[in-house]
Formats: sequence, structure tokens, C-alpha cells
Amino acid sequence: MREKTLVILAAGMGSRFGGMKQVEPVGPNGEFIMDYSIYSAIKYGFTKVVLIIREEYLDLFKSTIGARLEGKIKVAYAFQKLDDIPSGFEVPEGREKPWGTAHAIYCARNEINDNFGVITADDFYGDEAFKELSKALDEDNFAIIGYPVGNTLSENGSVKRAIIKEENGVITELIESSCSMDGDMVRCTPLDQTISEFEVPKETSCSMLMNGFTPKLIEIIGNVMRDEFEKNKDDLSKYEMLLPDIMNDSIKNGQVVIKNYPTTSTWVGMTYKEDAEYLKNYILEEIDKEVYPNNLWN
Repeated sequence: MREKTLVILAAGMGSRFGGMKQVEPVGPNGEFIMDYSIYSAIKYGFTKVVLIIREEYLDLFKSTIGARLEGKIKVAYAFQKLDDIPSGFEVPEGREKPWGTAHAIYCARNEINDNFGVITADDFYGDEAFKELSKALDEDNFAIIGYPVGNTLSENGSVKRAIIKEENGVITELIESSCSMDGDMVRCTPLDQTISEFEVPKETSCSMLMNGFTPKLIEIIGNVMRDEFEKNKDDLSKYEMLLPDIMNDSIKNGQVVIKNYPTTSTWVGMTYKEDAEYLKNYILEEIDKEVYPNNLWN
């Protein structure tokens, strides 16, 4: 039987949050955000979860979420290590910052055997989004689960979002922008200063780092790493490999077709400690609607 894997990026430290968001209890019985993601993934046919973490936190993850998932889904752990890079290259002296989200997936390559979804540990994606992600993987597509950008913005100022440009459901470009509401429209200031400011309807899809891939992505990342490490070998101190950049470049050079799978789910982020209370209340509302059980794993 085909194995559908959920890869969870959980190696970040949450500096603005002031702690490890990945293991912040948000459910009524101490559940983490990723408990809810994994619950929905199992519901929609995923058979394995890979947690990409820092090796020093292995015991913590095993004793919490790992213990809760025992007997419910296959669980594997991968470590994002600085020295897990193409042969022939060395980590620059003094480099401590990880190489980025694309490199994290590369570090999990030995645990990925079939189509896989990628999410972050500290974003609440909503149940229906995993149905769309599962559908994309069943159809062997590279995919972005697109959220209406107007539903992902903050009342406290602009936020960075990747606006999806598409034709007939096929993504033609991702435009990383600083976005804020402007009346009934969303004003977007691209991070690439060669692109002019623009407005889009609030229903326009944006990427919230919920993606679907075939194993071809691992091959693409490996090739890009070798090329970029060679190109930047004289100064790798600040080089970073971000998944959205890999996807955008792959679209532009025709390597892959990436489809947009719009979702009706509500995305909830947890950037600051103050966001945790809102998320906890939102989860209680979803429990009242019977989207999730009160005690997720019992």
C-alpha cells in the first residue's frame, strides 16, 4: 500500500514567542498544535509522520507527542544538522544558524519513501486542509494548500505572505509580500523591490507553508544544494535554502507543475505568547462543533 507521509518542521526555536512553540500546550488535555495536525492527517489517510527536530530534544519529543502517537501512526525522527551537506563542502567556521527549510527536508530524505506533505509544527492549519493535502498526494501532484489571504492577516500590522499567482489552478508564481488589509482589498508590497506594489481581493490564495510533494523534490533540493554551495563556496556564512524559493525557481525553470488546492480551513498562527490564548479558545470552539474530540487521543 502507498505510504503517505506527513513531514513536520519542528526544529525552530521561536525567538519572538519566547520559547519552543512546538511543545506549547494548547489543547484542553495538554495537546500541542501538531497533535491536531497529526490527528487530521491520520483521519485522511496518512500512514507515517516524520518530525524534523534538533537532536538534543529527541527525548522530549519522544516522551510527549511520540508517546501519545504510539500505536496510532508510524513515527520517525530526523535531525537538521549543519554538517548534513553535499560531499566536498565544509561548514564555515562560526556558522550556527541552520541552512533553512529546504535543507531540513533534505535531512529527512532517508525517512521519505513516497509522496509527502510538509507543514510547520507551530501553525494550526485546520481539519479540512488535510483532506485537500491528502487529495493532492493521491493525485501525485506538487501542491500548495491555498488559504484566502484576507483570513490570515493581523489587526496589528502587516505580515509576510506568499501570494499565489495561478492560471486554471496551476501556480505560475509565488510573490513574497508584506500584506495588510486596505478596505475590501489586500495591499501587497513585494519583498522583491523590482516588483511594484499591488492589490488583490481578500479571497486570493496565499501559501501558509502547507505543501504536497512527490520524492522528486528531494532530488531537486540535492541538486540545488550542490550548485549553490559551489557558487557560494567562498562565503557560505549566511547562505540559506528556503523551500518557497526552491518551489518558485522550479516553477520558473519548468522543472515541476505545482497546483493550488484551495481550502476552507481557518489558519491560526502563534507568533507571540499572546496568540496562544486565542488559539486555545479557537480549539475549544472546534471541539464544540465536534471537529475534534475533547481528548484527542483517548
